[in-house]
Amino acid sequence: MNFRVVSASLALCLSACVSFGTFAGQEGGEVEFAADAETNMRKGDDAMNAKNYTEAASFFEFVKTKYVYLDLAKTAELRLADADFERERFAEARDRYQNFVRLHPTHPKVDYAAFRAALTHYKEIPSDFFLLPPASEKDQVEVRNAASAMTDFLRGYSASEYVKEAKTVLDEVRLRLAEHEIYVADFYARRDRWPAVVTRLNVVAKDFSGIGLDERVSFGLYDAYVKLKEPAKAKDVLQKYAEKFPETTGAKKALKLIAELPAAPVEAPADAGS
Repeated sequence: MNFRVVSASLALCLSACVSFGTFAGQEGGEVEFAADAETNMRKGDDAMNAKNYTEAASFFEFVKTKYVYLDLAKTAELRLADADFERERFAEARDRYQNFVRLHPTHPKVDYAAFRAALTHYKEIPSDFFLLPPASEKDQVEVRNAASAMTDFLRGYSASEYVKEAKTVLDEVRLRLAEHEIYVADFYARRDRWPAVVTRLNVVAKDFSGIGLDERVSFGLYDAYVKLKEPAKAKDVLQKYAEKFPETTGAKKALKLIAELPAAPVEAPADAGS
């Protein structure tokens, strides 16, 4: 049979199905569409609540394409993204949310779309993240993406109702990044690779101060500098910690260790012995 004839016949069949209010869903079930956008949206929402996400997407797609000029078509765009999100099709959901933000920047739900787009990165973080060997730096990609996306969201939508949730996610992601750096530092410490330990812990000290790891990082740097025979740097890192957290038991320990460090050698004057 001629390809053009088959295509024309298929198009005619699809048109007839829509005209009669039914269409075969992606999972083989027949979806019966209503005669108005509102009822179709309600059916889609009912299907979402029942976790029939493919059926729900059929209703939302129908509203999006058949009622293009209604505001409900924009809502349908968002709900299509939600359906992908619930099916854990996070890349597809992210594309839909981001397209919504780009096409409808003044829509009342644009902050919701932006937040959910950022959240897809968080959802894609491997569940066995901390069981991975430290050499697998690539497994941090989505953790970093989530941190960057949530930071951008908070910067762009500071008045959003989703700010509190975004901050909670960002705090968790930043903690995971910091703990991974410490995990790798510990890996190097067990192999006496002290310069690498210093590099990793300094990343945490610089980028993740104040999230509850300062004491661990400071004493880790102290140990590394002692091993590297750099008492001045060991003293400096403990002094900074004690000054920043003076009321902690860690500060008392730091001051005691500082007192036990050898004094820095006194340099002879340049003209000594002349």
